[in-house]
Parts: sequence; structure tokens; C-alpha cells
Amino acid sequence: MAPWTLWRCCQRVVGWVPVLFIAFVVAWSYYAYVVQLCVFTISGNENVTISGNEKNGKTVVYLVAFHLFFVMFVWSYWMTIFTSPATPSKEFYLSTSEKEGYEKEFSQERQQEILRRAARDLPIYTTTASRTIRYCEKCQLIKPDRTHHCSACDTCVLKMDHHCPWVNNCVGFSNYKFFMLFLLYSLLYCLFVATTVLEYFIKFWTLCRRKSTENCPKNELRETRAKFHVLFLFFVSAMFFISVLSLFSYHCWLVGKNRTTIESFRAPTFSYGPDGNGFSLGYSKNWRQVFGDEKKYWLLPVFSSLGDGCSFPTRLVGMDPEQASVTNQNDYARSIGANPPFPTRPLSESKNRLLDTESQWLDSGAEEGAVRSGTNNHVTAAVGN
Repeated sequence: MAPWTLWRCCQRVVGWVPVLFIAFVVAWSYYAYVVQLCVFTISGNENVTISGNEKNGKTVVYLVAFHLFFVMFVWSYWMTIFTSPATPSKEFYLSTSEKEGYEKEFSQERQQEILRRAARDLPIYTTTASRTIRYCEKCQLIKPDRTHHCSACDTCVLKMDHHCPWVNNCVGFSNYKFFMLFLLYSLLYCLFVATTVLEYFIKFWTLCRRKSTENCPKNELRETRAKFHVLFLFFVSAMFFISVLSLFSYHCWLVGKNRTTIESFRAPTFSYGPDGNGFSLGYSKNWRQVFGDEKKYWLLPVFSSLGDGCSFPTRLVGMDPEQASVTNQNDYARSIGANPPFPTRPLSESKNRLLDTESQWLDSGAEEGAVRSGTNNHVTAAVGN
């Protein structure tokens, strides 16, 4: 076995360690809550001052609510882990002749000409920071907008947010909704466990240590093995609640801004320059782009996100095309000086595939002129209106 193959196998095995850890904690929390708290502590403890019917009713309510949160949490976690990352469609791969021509060229300038011709009819509106086509050398494809190569998964992932070790998977277009629901239900699960356990946590914490059961006040609990499970259950659920709350709040902010984690650190570059809000359509539309138009599916771990993951509408779709184009071009021109690196097309000339129209990069004539002159080595990214 080659060293690289062995390394990849070891990496994949080690990648499941965080997932197994979470699975162990969840399984233990189920046992601690259902068996030790509900069965032994609430229903089976004779020192509790409520009647048998009240104890049974309280236990049933706790168990029903607990299993509701538990099932939704496990379901969303499962979908986040085992939903394969979405990859670019075949149209983004170079043809055999284009690939051969690209590999034979040693000049980056000539390689960019080949990529520009291949990307002319693709719905791509962003470039690299140096104004070149975003091309993946490993996957040998032109990257769609918001697509990045994941070194852990060894593939290009559509709308990649990040590679999460806790799910051993890339979080991207295909499972970002599942990831958000996983955070939501883990938050609710921890909150429910912590609040319902708190009463018995306090009683166990202040447990009467008299050896005689008859002398122990009836509002206290006896020294049992459940004490340690309940105490640790409260601490673990409270700790996970605090940590997940910050992460869930951050991703809610990202959804509202229509950004990925990668884009929050490095803004995508459009024809008019870098713009962190380039894909933002307003809070409502941003939210629906992730969770879908049908509200009945919002809280269910079933895929309902809008689009195909390869192309996305931009924030300029709701503005006057000419005004938006002029405004952004002027702002960008002030930031880089009087001579922009490449001419910017008026926004009204570009179309967006998600708006049921075609998208183009450059006019055929303009493209050919740029190639013949050899003076323009950068691609003009069209912004959909």
C-alpha cells in the first residue's frame, strides 16, 4: 500500500473519533435521563412527596418531550453526517481537448485564455482576488461560485461552509440546512435536559446524608447511583448548551447575511471588486434560500434548499441595473485608482440563471478581441440582475 493511500485511510479512521465521542455522550445522556432520572429517581423514589399518579404523569410528560427532542436531534445529526457533499456538475469540467490544451500550455496567460473560453457560457460571476478564473487543479474543473476544494474530503464542494470534525463531513449546499437543524435541536435538547434535571440536581447537591431513611426529610432524595448521573447530566447539558448557543447564533447571522464561513473571512470578488454582501438578497430571501419556500419543511431534516448549488442570484437583482452597476463601478474605481484591471459590463447586459434566464461572461467579439490583443488577461465576471 502506498504511503499516501495509507495516510488517507488513517485520516478517515481518525476522522470518526469525534463522531463516536458525540455518539457516546448522547447514548449516555439517554440512559441517564430515561433510566436513572425518570425511572429510578422520579418514579421509583419513595421519598418524593407527590402521589403515585402525579409521579407517573410527570414521568410520562418528561419522557414524551425528551424523546421528541432526542429523535429530532439524532435525525438531523444523522443527515448532516451521511449526506454526501454536493459537487459541481459535468458542465464545469473541461472537455478533453480543453484539458489537453491547458496542460500543454506553460504560460498562465494562455491557460487563462483557455479557461475564459470554457467559462463563457457558465453561470459564474466571481473570480479570484487576482481577477483570474477560479480553477481547481486537483479536480480539473472551473469552480462554480461559492465552491471550494476541501482537502479533507479531497473534492470540490458546492457552497462550502467548512469541514466540521464533529460530523466528519463537509458542511455545504447539500447539508447546510441539516447542520443548522442539528445545532437547533442540540440546543433545545440540552436546554430541556438542563431545566428538567435542575430540580433533582439541587436536591442531590444538598442531599441529606443521614444514614437513617426515616430521619431523612421527604423532600430530599436518598443516596443512590442516580445521584452521579444526574449531577453530571446537568453539568454536561449546561456546558454543551453554552458552547452550541454561540455557534448557532453565529450561523444564524451568516444565514441572515447569506454568507458562508469562508466568505465571512474572505469576501468573494465580483466584477466590481470584493463584496462580502454580494449574494445577500435581504434577510427573508436569504433565509428561504437555505430552508426553502415551504414553511412546513423548515423544522424537518429533509432537503428543501433553493437552487442547484452551482449558481446564485446576487444582491443587485432588486436594484436598478444601470444605477447599481454605475455605483459599484465607481466605488471600486475609487479603491483601485483610475485604471481598472478590466472593463466592467453594464449590469443590464448580464443575466442570472436562477432568474430563469441565461448568463454569459463576455460577448464573443469582446472575448476574441481580448485574446487577439493579448493585453487583457483577466475575465469580466457578470453580475446577475
